[in-house]
Amino acid sequence: MQKYYPAISDINSARRTLNGCVNRTPLTHNKFLSERYGANIYLKREDLQIVRSYKLRGAYNKIASLTNEEKNQGITCASAGNHAQGVAYSCKALKIRGKIFMPITTPKQKVNQVKVFGEDFIEIILTGDTFDECAVTEIECCNNDNSIFVHPFDDPKIIEGQGTVAVEIIEDSNFNIDYLFVPIGGGGLISGVGSYFKEVSPLTKIIGVEPMGAASMKNSIQNGVNTTLSEIDKFVDGAAVKRVGELNFEIAKMVTDEFTTVPEGRVCTTILEMYNSSAIVVEPAGALSIAVLDQYADKIRNKNIVCVVSGGNNDISRNEDFKERSLLFEGLKHYFIVEFPQRAGALRNFVSNVMGANDDITYFEYKKKTHRERGPAVIGIELTNKTDFPSLIEKMDSNGIKYTYLNDKSGLFEFLI
Repeated sequence: MQKYYPAISDINSARRTLNGCVNRTPLTHNKFLSERYGANIYLKREDLQIVRSYKLRGAYNKIASLTNEEKNQGITCASAGNHAQGVAYSCKALKIRGKIFMPITTPKQKVNQVKVFGEDFIEIILTGDTFDECAVTEIECCNNDNSIFVHPFDDPKIIEGQGTVAVEIIEDSNFNIDYLFVPIGGGGLISGVGSYFKEVSPLTKIIGVEPMGAASMKNSIQNGVNTTLSEIDKFVDGAAVKRVGELNFEIAKMVTDEFTTVPEGRVCTTILEMYNSSAIVVEPAGALSIAVLDQYADKIRNKNIVCVVSGGNNDISRNEDFKERSLLFEGLKHYFIVEFPQRAGALRNFVSNVMGANDDITYFEYKKKTHRERGPAVIGIELTNKTDFPSLIEKMDSNGIKYTYLNDKSGLFEFLI
């Protein structure tokens, strides 16, 4: 059987299909990043898409390609985020009935956004605690009512729609692109974008970027076969999948020059930096292509770089979590269990003798124990500079402080903090 590979003509056809439906998102030069890395860095701003992510491109292209008979059957999809919004918008635009299955645990804000885009043309069904459980129910529905399943990434029409991102990048750049950084979740975006670039700009180095806790594509490439991960870190929710698409795996390994991963903490730092420096709101998956630049700092100097910012559907309620993970990753926040003497002035002595002038206690939990000389307290200390950490430990040791360091004890850390 002949393997599928997206042709330039197919991607250009998808572009014509999408004309008037999707925004032509800008390719913008970013001064902050360019000065930091000594390079010309441009951002492809899919966070400014109608549904605030590139997912609309593939969803609309797929649904628009259905025959009239298939459209009358209705469509279904399973998604907890951007794909659901793209499908909902497409259903309304094309006046097609759709069922969208979302996990019960999906934040209300995301559910409401899907309702806004789909209005009366879609039905939202909350089922299962995870995406995988939700998808099982969705597939059962397809089998029962003969509706059309719109896959989030493993489908030719989805891939061709996502490939239109590359068409716009090429048309809007009046320079040779040395490096293109593309986030990877299920692999739909890099399959489409990478295929187009390999034909039109073959000298461009294409780098696929995944979250470290969900590196399903990189793991599959290393194994030489599409591999399902047993466990993943779901923090970068838009790019955290246990298994990439079958089509996507085959295409990505042909068109991608390098696969790499980024720690989730670094992603959080990038989200905060982009908001503070450039007033750009990026979601965790959308930050991957920027967060990875530190790893390529030497290679990209004086080069022309494009980072695909895949989406900006960020939940403001997550900001404190982003800040916390960023501080931990940057080595600026440290947690301890400290055995304090149960006497007046013990905490004051700790602050005076151990902490530096610019250190700050940001977390403190203590309960007095009766009939004991000492009582444990969980304490979080934020530093101004990570190089102050050795001095903090030295002072605790020299003052005879009994403590347990929690940052490197993941199980205990997650239980207590």
